Amino acid sequence: MNVAVTTRAPTSPAHPAPVFAMRGVTKVYSMGEVQVHALRGVDLDLHEGEFTVLLGPSGSGKSTLLNILGGLDAATAGRVTYRGGDLSEAGERALTRYRRRHVGFVFQFYNLIPSLTAHENVALVTEIAHDPLTPEEALALVGLEHRLDHFPSQMSGGEQQRVAIARAIAKRPDVLLCDEPTGALDISTGIAVLEAIGKVNVDLGTTTAVITHNAAISAMADRVISLADGQIANDVRNGAKLPASAIEW
Repeated sequence: MNVAVTTRAPTSPAHPAPVFAMRGVTKVYSMGEVQVHALRGVDLDLHEGEFTVLLGPSGSGKSTLLNILGGLDAATAGRVTYRGGDLSEAGERALTRYRRRHVGFVFQFYNLIPSLTAHENVALVTEIAHDPLTPEEALALVGLEHRLDHFPSQMSGGEQQRVAIARAIAKRPDVLLCDEPTGALDISTGIAVLEAIGKVNVDLGTTTAVITHNAAISAMADRVISLADGQIANDVRNGAKLPASAIEW
C-alpha cells in the first residue's frame, strides 16, 4: 500500500483521527538461539500535533517502538498505520518515500558532517525535499541564525544538536521522532534543545514523540507513555504543561 500523504487530514478536536495507530504490535529479535521480545502486543494511537514523551528504562521497548513508527524497523506481528496507510505491508520503496516526505529523526548523537557548516548540513535535506524551509529558516527556528557559517567543531554539543533538529525539520515533516535527544547533554544545553523541540511542535504543528529515560522531561509533554518489558505500563495526559525552561533534573 502507498503510504505517501501530502497533507494533514482535517480532524475534530473532540474526536481527532490518529496520525499513527498500532494494534497488537509485537517485535521479536533473534539472537542466535535466543529470542528477545522487544514489544509485546502494543496498542497505541498518536494524534495530530501531540507532544508525547515515551518513558522507560533501557530494554523497555522505547527505541523499537519509535523505529517502527519511523519506518526504520518492521513489526514481527500486528498492524501499524500512518494516516490510514498500512506501514506493516509497505515495501522498502514506499517506506523510503514515507521517511523522506513525512518523518524527521533526531538521535542522541548528532551525526553532522564535520566538514560542512551548519547551513550546509541543513541544506543537504532541503535540496531533496518537496517543500522545504530554507536552511536559514530552519536554523532560525532553533535559535541558531547567528551560527550559519560555523562548523560542528566550532559549536557546543547543544548547538550541534539544534543543528540536527534544524536538519530534521527543514523538510517540514508531519512527524518528529526524537530518541534521547538530550542524553549526551548537561542540563543547561539540554533545556535549550528541549525548547527548540517544543517550538517546532508549536510553530509547525508537528506531531512529536520524544524518547527519554529522564522523567523530568515529561512535564513539558501533552501526553506521557511509560513502557516496561515491551508493554505500555501507563498512558496519561498532563493537565498543565511546563515550559522547558522550568524543568529541573
